[in-house]
Amino acid sequence: MAKRMLEDTKSKKGRIIFNIIVAIIFLLLIAGIFYISPNYVKEDREGKIGILINNNDVTLSMKKDIYKDENNNIYLSREDVKNYFDKYINYDEETGEIITTSEINIARMHVGSNDISINGVEDTLNSQVLEKNDTIYIPFSEISEKVYDVNLNYIESTDTIVIDSLDRKQEKATITKNTNLKYKTTGFSRTLSKLKEGDEVIYIQDVEDWTQVRTKDGIIGYVKNDVLGKKETVREDKEYVKKVEGKVNLVWDYYSEYVNAPDRTNQTIDGVNVVSPAFFSLETGSNGEIFDNCNEEGIRYIEWAHNNGYQVWAMFSNNSLRDTTSNILNDYEKREYMIQNLLNLAEKYNIDGINVDFENMNGEDKDLYSRFLIELSPQLRRAGKTLSVDVTAPDGSETWSLCFDRDTIADVSDYIIFMAYDQHGPSSKKAGTVAGYNWVETNIKKFLGQEDVDAEKLILGIPLYTRLWKETNGEIDSDVVNMKDIQSEVPEGLVANWDDELKQYYAEYEENGSTYKIWVENEKSVQEKIKLANNYKLAGIAFWEKDRETNDEFWTMVKEELNK
Repeated sequence: MAKRMLEDTKSKKGRIIFNIIVAIIFLLLIAGIFYISPNYVKEDREGKIGILINNNDVTLSMKKDIYKDENNNIYLSREDVKNYFDKYINYDEETGEIITTSEINIARMHVGSNDISINGVEDTLNSQVLEKNDTIYIPFSEISEKVYDVNLNYIESTDTIVIDSLDRKQEKATITKNTNLKYKTTGFSRTLSKLKEGDEVIYIQDVEDWTQVRTKDGIIGYVKNDVLGKKETVREDKEYVKKVEGKVNLVWDYYSEYVNAPDRTNQTIDGVNVVSPAFFSLETGSNGEIFDNCNEEGIRYIEWAHNNGYQVWAMFSNNSLRDTTSNILNDYEKREYMIQNLLNLAEKYNIDGINVDFENMNGEDKDLYSRFLIELSPQLRRAGKTLSVDVTAPDGSETWSLCFDRDTIADVSDYIIFMAYDQHGPSSKKAGTVAGYNWVETNIKKFLGQEDVDAEKLILGIPLYTRLWKETNGEIDSDVVNMKDIQSEVPEGLVANWDDELKQYYAEYEENGSTYKIWVENEKSVQEKIKLANNYKLAGIAFWEKDRETNDEFWTMVKEELNK
């Protein structure tokens, strides 16, 4: 009996061990299936035309179906063009007009028309812009290279469209022996294609022992590194814009349209690398014509600047002409005419960039002002010239602050300049500083936060002036005082106290029944603002304006502080 019980116990233990082994094997099989199965997943295109954009398969991400006509012309929907090539493409439902831009081009088309204007040059397409099922279709294969600087290739054998940006680096390589193109980086993975020795592929990236490639049939997959020959560069990355090396240190050189450019022969401005002279402006009633105040004196100014290693970003002002500005912004033809005039002037005088300084605009023209810059930027970039745009603090009046879409402006321009001054200006109802440290910092944070501006594009504008405020019987008035003149504008021996919140000296005094107040801008307050630009890793600084500074040593201080 005891012996039989012992045998039963052994038998039960054996069955338990056997069951455990079976369970482990089963779990391992399940794990193996889960490990291998992702390598065999096949995305279902559901009869769609495949599309690769810069080696990314976006077939299932397209918002609308691709349209292909009987001649294999490829049409992309306006929504997909916006998503992948021009997020600022503009369509006017009333006129059927489409305006689209790329890094270096601008084009204008109309629904149902073969006509197209590219960078101001009229042309005729073989295909029309179509409207099908309430969707606007752009004849993309015909304009891909002309407008968007991309190459489009339709591969009939795999029913796939391959689009490559011509401004991006591309490398190719040759397969050195017959191999399989794999779906994933493992030998267990599904085979996508059979590759033969001598086949050329487009190199995409290395992934450990594997390399991701694209075949001539537009199939993307992986091959082992040891079957890929030496890479050969097909084209390099393109560089369009001549930007400033290092941090921008700009000074505006302002003078009215009634004055010639200053003669700065034998002068140098230590550390400055950009000057912005007041060359161009609008006049009342302009329809896109630009007043040219460069002339012979300006040509000598440009020669002086270039001889001293300064870039010239000519200022283009609207002279605060609200109605004239609105008239131009609301008409594409006038905007185009103004842009072409500006480009002609930039080429004529061999300047390095344009500084757009439009102020006092209608709030309802906010998007149209952005359209102007969207249409201007690619043409300046194509010409190798820099675009900088002046804007005010994010919060304020409709015509002074709310007329700027700072996010879009920063996106399309090379630099956006925050004019961080007139915190308290001529219309202020109380005396106050022109540019207090805390106010400046708060607004820098707004630019980088709520306005979504990249620090590397933001330049901090710093005033070289202050205001002397006069309060008499409840009435308030102020006069601008240049930094260099502050000592001569206040009583001798006046004691000023440092305000650590504003990072400025403050002083006040009584005279003839009036109270005078002044928040001093000097080397110390400017140093603090430069520290702000450095702390937030901004693109640089700009000063309004030349000849308001104390002396030449001021610029040496600025250079040293900026480059700490």
